[in-house]
Amino acid sequence: MSSGEARRPSSIELERRAFRKKQSAKSVAISFGSTLVFAVLVWIFVVNTPGWALVQRSFFNLEVLVGAWPRVIEGLWLNVRVLFFAALGVLILALLIATLRTLRGPVFFPLRALAAGYTDLFRGMPLIIVLYLVGFGVPGLGALPRMPLEFWGTIALILTYSAYVAEVFRAGIESVHPSQRLAARSLGLGYGKTLRLVVLPQAIRKVTPALMNDFIAMQKDVGLISVLGAVDAVRAAQIETAQAFNFTPYVLAGLLFVLLALPMIRLTDWYSERLRSREQAGSLV
Repeated sequence: MSSGEARRPSSIELERRAFRKKQSAKSVAISFGSTLVFAVLVWIFVVNTPGWALVQRSFFNLEVLVGAWPRVIEGLWLNVRVLFFAALGVLILALLIATLRTLRGPVFFPLRALAAGYTDLFRGMPLIIVLYLVGFGVPGLGALPRMPLEFWGTIALILTYSAYVAEVFRAGIESVHPSQRLAARSLGLGYGKTLRLVVLPQAIRKVTPALMNDFIAMQKDVGLISVLGAVDAVRAAQIETAQAFNFTPYVLAGLLFVLLALPMIRLTDWYSERLRSREQAGSLV
């Protein structure tokens, strides 16, 4: 048998390729047809309705959007700054709380109870209530110097989201098999080094998709600092809406928040798919 004949696909392989090609063409045709049907439904039930022209002028006015752009985009930078510092604070505080909740031994019961009470309190309380309590209540004590409103908004976000992220970290820590801890201790590592060098790297890798989803949720909720009076993207859109008697600035602010979250959403999807592929490598599901 010549080398050319050895490299030639068999008849069974050729049939498989033809079948896959046929299935791909069928999938493309179905996708095109379903998209076309969806576009027709949107035109019938949205664009072709009697009030569409009024809604378009009130929510999708290009002239109002251009006029509101400078103030709204300036407010968005405030949201980005708050998000950056809040994310750092949440990671640090949540990791500390998760560590406290996983401590063993009766001597650590007060710390475990305090950490559990913290997570129960701030997971159960709405973020907007925490914003009011922190943003207006804490400054009213007069014990601290006057701070900008975005500072108190950042503190409220850290307090609320650290409770959620702490539970994610705790789930990751407890998912690491006990044999990993035992092996590390048998090598002479103390509790702290075992947690830092053995347990946490595995735990964080397991819960990274959940952490990314919490970060995406915080990207949206950072707009709630506007209730304190900080001129962020939402507050700027509210001001522009009141001046123009038009809701287009709200749509602009919403689209900017979507664009802000979109890279992280796609990164989360990519990482989750990569993790799933690695776990299912060599198997058919």
